[in-house]
Amino acid sequence: MGCSATLPPSPLLHHTPKHHFTRRSLFFLSTTLSFPSPLSLSLSSPNPPPDTTITDRIYMDFSICPNYFQNRTLGGDDLSLCTNTEPLGRLILGLYGNLLPITVSNFKSMCTGMNSNGSTYKGTLLQKIFPGEFFMAGRQGRKDRGEVKPPVDLLRNIETVDSKAFELGHSRAGVLSLCLSENDDDDDIKLNPNYHNVEFLITTGPGPCPQLDNKNIVFGAVLEGLDVVTTIASIPTFKPGESIRQYNDFAEFLGDGRAKNARAIWNKPLKTVYISDCGVLKVAKPTLTPSLP
Repeated sequence: MGCSATLPPSPLLHHTPKHHFTRRSLFFLSTTLSFPSPLSLSLSSPNPPPDTTITDRIYMDFSICPNYFQNRTLGGDDLSLCTNTEPLGRLILGLYGNLLPITVSNFKSMCTGMNSNGSTYKGTLLQKIFPGEFFMAGRQGRKDRGEVKPPVDLLRNIETVDSKAFELGHSRAGVLSLCLSENDDDDDIKLNPNYHNVEFLITTGPGPCPQLDNKNIVFGAVLEGLDVVTTIASIPTFKPGESIRQYNDFAEFLGDGRAKNARAIWNKPLKTVYISDCGVLKVAKPTLTPSLP
């Protein structure tokens, strides 16, 4: 005797009714669903790297004048007239004119002397050498001391207050930078309304100088002559003893202005290193593709 059971209909066998979308329902969906906007996409994309295209090349010759301290006038107080020059070599500097046009323009003007009072780096001293870090040149002051004659008609450099000007770091030897934190021009020169900062530094390696980052403006690099940079970095400098340093620190703590004057000779080279010549190097294709940090 058989029996039969009737199974309830499975819901899976039921036919799903079709949805009919109206214009009103589609509008509601479009307002509730979120899609990334072009603005949000642009904010999340990384910033493009700084433009380090080399737009100009500068040559800069360095020499030693052994008789400078015996005869400061040198036939018109110009070190370029030194009679027994000992050449150290030539640097070829590539400048980032697209990134920092004002800084580059002023530097070129100081290399050529093409300004109203003929101010130039030529015939001026390399002021300080910090072994294993960098050397400095371009300090303004008196010509008979081997310092740069203060220029009067350079472009006002508004790039010194632009955050984008500090994006490049002092990551290796041969970095060319405008001195800001390291600038040691006298205060009376800086207070002149027509003051233009033209002091520069070049890193000597072997390692980076992170203490200079975000404080000085990198606007170029050494393309040729890193061996000359190494030679300059090896020149002996004046180094005060530990007791003198401590005494100087104490004097500065007491507010004695002579402490700063005393430090002016620290790290000065014991040989008279100077810029014997400099200028713009004319090439057929001065613009190079970005390849330097």
